[in-house]
Amino acid sequence: MEMHRPGAGAPLLLIRGGQVYSPDNLGRQDVLIAAGRIVAVSRELSLPRGDLVDEVDATGLLVLPGFIDAHVHIIGGGGEGGPETRNRDILLGSITRAGVTTVIGMIGVDCLTRTVEDLLAKARALTLEGITAYILTGGYAVPTPTITGSVVRDIAFIEDVLGVGEIAVSDHRSSQPTLSELQKIAAEARMGGLLGKKCGVMVFHVGNGPRGLQPLREILDNTEIPATQLIPCHVNRNPRLFAESIEYARKWGMVDLTAGIAPALGFADAIKPSQAVKRLLEAGVSIDRITMTSDANGNMPVFNAAGEVIGLEVQQVIHLYNEVRDLVREERLPVDAAILPVTKNVAHYFRLRNKGAVSVGKDADLLLVEPDLTLRSVYAHGHLMVRDGELLVRGVYE
Repeated sequence: MEMHRPGAGAPLLLIRGGQVYSPDNLGRQDVLIAAGRIVAVSRELSLPRGDLVDEVDATGLLVLPGFIDAHVHIIGGGGEGGPETRNRDILLGSITRAGVTTVIGMIGVDCLTRTVEDLLAKARALTLEGITAYILTGGYAVPTPTITGSVVRDIAFIEDVLGVGEIAVSDHRSSQPTLSELQKIAAEARMGGLLGKKCGVMVFHVGNGPRGLQPLREILDNTEIPATQLIPCHVNRNPRLFAESIEYARKWGMVDLTAGIAPALGFADAIKPSQAVKRLLEAGVSIDRITMTSDANGNMPVFNAAGEVIGLEVQQVIHLYNEVRDLVREERLPVDAAILPVTKNVAHYFRLRNKGAVSVGKDADLLLVEPDLTLRSVYAHGHLMVRDGELLVRGVYE
């Protein structure tokens, strides 16, 4: 049971005696935090008692890195069913209650009424409210919207911009981009990443269309762009695309599963994300090539045969935490493996150098959870955001 012994305005936070996953299982360790960073991870740290240290007894709990959700529609998604189907801005509490401490925001299908400037402002608001938020420039459409007039300039010159996406392919809602157009965007993202010392990735929305991952394979076959620069999302949406993603991950690079696409959530053809991870591993895909994201605050529309929207499902960040929990509870993956697709792997592909691990020098984004992964506490930059489901830090409009 987590116990707090607060110091009066203490500059140090000591989380004592928890089972630390860095994500590697380090056993029982103490974690010392100062100025929002982890400054020590060691057994039985000896510190002076008093007002200098805010101490938390985490005996019996697991200490995990805060989750990174790399696919969130922070200014809302949807709109393809008409103006009334446009979703609203996400609230801080829906992120932190799900154990997520870092998000990457993006525009979705609606590149007309939503702008990258608005996306950037929302990301900066979330960062000021206590978590860490980045964005991708662009959106579904090609030519894709930017702030500076080009993908390469946005990535190279705007600190918050990591890459471009989600560019839609194999979907009736895409702008049906040519291979040449996709290659140009991928090349710009790559160069922007090099010049800005960032990942410069190109994230793809992959729809239900029969072409599947063919556009990505053609880019890799016809250019020198590394496979690490291309990220296909929603690959668990149907059996055909999932089978294709297995071969893609074996030969080329990483694939991203969507936690909110699952049979229990109304997607009858989908592969449950936790089961998809297990099946990828059984098929010989390295776990290092698997990430999982929520697609939160985006609309998942249901279309009839005429292409008309007949239903909507709004994705939630909590789906991500639930699927990681199910990886442990139902698929029997060890905790250190189950959290990789939402911690270290995401930090690696997006080059988030201070995220995804419990180790010295990293941001103090931490989760305290029960052994069955019941979430107890969420820390972002060393600040307690959530305790037992209660929001201790709220967004401005919560």
